[in-house]
Amino acid sequence: MRVDIWSDIVCPWCYLGKRRFEQGLSGFEHRDQVEVTYHAFELDPSMPAGQQTPVLDLLSAKYRMSKEQAREAEAGLAAKAAADGLGFTADRVMANTFDAHRLVQFGLERGVQDRLIQRLYEAYFAEGRPVFDPAALAGVAAEAGLDEDEARQVLADGSYADAVRADEAQATRLGITGVPFFVLAGKYGLSGAQPAEVITRALDEAWAAAAS
Repeated sequence: MRVDIWSDIVCPWCYLGKRRFEQGLSGFEHRDQVEVTYHAFELDPSMPAGQQTPVLDLLSAKYRMSKEQAREAEAGLAAKAAADGLGFTADRVMANTFDAHRLVQFGLERGVQDRLIQRLYEAYFAEGRPVFDPAALAGVAAEAGLDEDEARQVLADGSYADAVRADEAQATRLGITGVPFFVLAGKYGLSGAQPAEVITRALDEAWAAAAS
């Protein structure tokens, strides 16, 4: 059974959602017959390339809250992350993620997409590293098992841009407006960082429906 997941590297709920999906999948009887593919979704595609904004500043401006309120919101996310065994820091910057998504497509081609996405999430959310410029992205790619020089070349020559745009166009056709968003067996949608037991139940139902 195929599972397609739309997500963004800088989306905290996608970070949590990936862990919860893995927990839910572990409780699914047919987990060894599930093929998972991640697809690109940019939370803010209008963000200029090269511009980096501290997350607390961005939250304050976007939601018209004080810096302290933004910090409290991030603390709430940190607590949720900790409950799922994940590290989380508010000391991050936000930037355009298009190049990160191109790199993820390269990882898909090389068979390490899941490992690369996980490493990007850890570097960004747990370690507070910016994962936007070519040098930083190539470094994370190497940590995930990709060749660093090849990753640099991919980032330099614009490779996989069409694949990212195709993912985003498909998300639009499907009516996806927020992530994470899961499509099970090509038919059944599940939105948000759902609890593991909800994901297991959804997998069970999608499997049964596909088999009927």
